[in-house]
Amino acid sequence: MPWQQLIRDGRERGFLTKQLYAVFSTPVNGLGPILEVLDEHAAWQVKLEEDGVMFVAGPLADDAEERWEGEGFFVYRASSRDEAIRIAEEDPMHRSGARTFRVRPWLLNEGSFRTHINYSTGRAEIL
Repeated sequence: MPWQQLIRDGRERGFLTKQLYAVFSTPVNGLGPILEVLDEHAAWQVKLEEDGVMFVAGPLADDAEERWEGEGFFVYRASSRDEAIRIAEEDPMHRSGARTFRVRPWLLNEGSFRTHINYSTGRAEIL
């Protein structure tokens, strides 16, 4: 099915159909090189968040949910796949060669999130 057709069908169903870009970030030579640039990478991610580019990001566990082998997953707000690729290329993880990446267009259609804010402590959490 053509992508634009899928978007039109989603809109007709009342879905959000917010196009974003999913980035799958995969280690090249194990965890060592990743740990060397992890702080710089984290600072980059926070900058993207502050700039309104980062939608979500975080590490991926192995299938057994027991270990982190260096994989990451991010979702960017971008105007095109080419722009998302340019953003991913600037990530210190990818620039250094510690990880390679793949960018895929993604539609946010369904889902929700809830928050809890405690006024007395200023603590907020996503439920």
